[in-house]
Amino acid sequence: MPFEPFYHLMRGIHGKVFGGAQGQNAQQMAYLRQLQRELNSEDKLKIPLEELNVVVFDIETTGFYPDQGDAIISLGAIKVCGNRIQENEEYYSVVHYDKPLPQKIIELTGITDQQLKDAPPLSEVLIQFFKYVGDNTLVAHHAGHEKNFLQHASWKLFRSHFKHRIVDTSFLYRVAEPDKKLVRLEEFCEFNRIPIEGRHHALGDAKLTAKLWCLYINKLQEAGYKTLKEIYERVARL
Repeated sequence: MPFEPFYHLMRGIHGKVFGGAQGQNAQQMAYLRQLQRELNSEDKLKIPLEELNVVVFDIETTGFYPDQGDAIISLGAIKVCGNRIQENEEYYSVVHYDKPLPQKIIELTGITDQQLKDAPPLSEVLIQFFKYVGDNTLVAHHAGHEKNFLQHASWKLFRSHFKHRIVDTSFLYRVAEPDKKLVRLEEFCEFNRIPIEGRHHALGDAKLTAKLWCLYINKLQEAGYKTLKEIYERVARL
């Protein structure tokens, strides 16, 4: 991720959220300087797959169209190193929402109006999420949905474009199993005999996606791929 857009994003967060809290601002600037050094230190696409640190994440939303008023209501993530899930390094938060949830969303996610009424605002959740992610690569299942909402939220809240790289898990599937016509997360789990638990919960879906990520990283390593760069190059030839 280029540092400059992230810097402006976080600087915008300072102005809108932290206000005049000089101690907090100084802490955040120190964090940003460290992040700059880390982001510029290596190209994530060239890191060996067994050493690559990623954050696998998922969001639950009120619908599919952020530009039409649909909102993020929860965000969950878990860290993975190579093909090893870091079980004790999770992130999860519901997000404040001041409108009644559609009944189908309550039934699908188990999230209630009361939970969201007492939840932190999206700006605060995103700050904590970015701190949790650090300089790691983001991963999501069919990442277009997550990317659209994060781009919209970053611009609406902070007037900054979201430029963090998000790796779509479909890049792995397309190389490892190009003939399979699977789409939904549960289809991939069933195909790979991964028990489906916590579906339609942001952290639950992040954990399922992390298991798939690890499984397909193993498959691609066995096929001779060593880095994300090699996988991207193969996808470009398909």
